[in-house]
Amino acid sequence: MRIFDGFGHRVSLAMAGKKSPWGGGSGDDGDSDGGKPTGSEGGDKPKGPRNPWLPPGSGGGSGDGRRGPNIEDIFKSRGPEGPRRRGGGGGGTGGPNMRFPQRPGGKSWFPIAVIAIIGIGVLATSVHLVGPQQQAVVKTLGNYTRAMQPGLNFSAPFPIETVEVEDVEGVRSVRIPGNDNQAKLILTGDQNLVDLSYIVRWNIKDLSDFKFRVVDPVDTVNEAAEAAMRAAVAETELDETFSGQGRAAIELDVRERMQRTLDGYRAGVNVLGVEIEKADPPAQVVDAFRDVQVAEQNADAARNQARGYAQQVLAQAQGEAEAFDKVYQQYRLAPQVTRQRLYYETMERVLSQTDKTIVETGNVTPYLPLPEIRRRAQQSSPATVVTAPEGQ
Repeated sequence: MRIFDGFGHRVSLAMAGKKSPWGGGSGDDGDSDGGKPTGSEGGDKPKGPRNPWLPPGSGGGSGDGRRGPNIEDIFKSRGPEGPRRRGGGGGGTGGPNMRFPQRPGGKSWFPIAVIAIIGIGVLATSVHLVGPQQQAVVKTLGNYTRAMQPGLNFSAPFPIETVEVEDVEGVRSVRIPGNDNQAKLILTGDQNLVDLSYIVRWNIKDLSDFKFRVVDPVDTVNEAAEAAMRAAVAETELDETFSGQGRAAIELDVRERMQRTLDGYRAGVNVLGVEIEKADPPAQVVDAFRDVQVAEQNADAARNQARGYAQQVLAQAQGEAEAFDKVYQQYRLAPQVTRQRLYYETMERVLSQTDKTIVETGNVTPYLPLPEIRRRAQQSSPATVVTAPEGQ
C-alpha cells in the first residue's frame, strides 16, 4: 500500500503545472521545491489551480478577492433562459437578469395574458351545446331557474350560473335484487312464497322534476318497483306466477302501478317495462315443490288419458246410433225386406263365430271332413288299445 502514499499530493502538483486544465494559463511553472505557488507578496500572479466555479474576471485567493464556490451562486446563475451575468470588474458575480417578455411599445404582456385567460374561462362556461338526446337545467346561484333544450344555448358565466346536462333518452335499468345469490321472497295470493328476480327499465321524462323533486331518484324507482311487485303478486296465485301468461299479466300490472306512483311523486321518470327473470319456489322447499309438480303432471296425464278414452267411446256410440237411424228409415219404407235382411245379417254375424255346420236335407250331398273329425276325437278322448281274442 506504500505505492499509493503521496499519490494525492503528486496529482495536485501535476494539476498545478503548465498543461493542467485547472491552471491559470499564464505559462508559469511551479517552483523547484515542488511547484508550490508563490504568494502575492512580490506582485506575481498566483500559482495553482483555478476554481472552475467562479465566473470569469473574478479574482482568486484571499488577498486578491478570490473565494470558494457558493451553492447560492450556482443556483442564482441558472434560469429558464440560461445564466445571465452582469459584468464583473472586481464586483463578483451577479444574479440572473430574467424579465417577462415585453410588447413593442415597452409595456408588459402580463395584463393581456390575464385578460385572455379570463375571457376563455367566461366563454367556456357561457356557451353550451346540448345534444339531441339531452336536456340541461340552469341554476342561478344554486337555485333552479330554467331548462335548456337541445341545441346551442347561452348562460351567465360560472359561478353566477351553472349548467347540468343529462341524457334523457337513454334507457336505464335496475335489477332487483341487486345480487343474484340474494333471494327476494314475495307472498302470493294463495299464501305461498315465491322467489322473484326482475329488471325495471326506465328513462327520464322531465329533467327538472328528476333533479329537484325527489332526493334520490334511483332509490325512488327501486322502492316503487318493489312495492308494485309485491302488490301485484299478492293478487296472483302461485301457479300463475310460474306460467308465461301469468308472468306477462304481472309485468304489465307492475309497470302501471309504478308509473302511477312515480307520477304522484312528480319524479320525472318514465317506466318503459318490467321483465321477470326468475320465478322459483324458496330454496328450502324446492325438492318438495318438484315432487308436487311431478305428481300434478302425472295426474294431468291420467286425466288426459281418461278424457281420450271417453271421447273414443262416445264417438263409437254416436256412430252406432247414426247407423241405427239410417236402418230405421229404410225399415219404415220396406218393413218386410228390411226385417229379412236384418235376420240374415244377424245370423251371418253369429254363426260365423261357431264351428258348427248346418246342412239341409234334399238334393245337397253333405261332405264330412273325416280327417278333421278324427283329429278332434283324438284330442278330446285318450287313445284306447284293442287286443284280439285268443285263438284267432
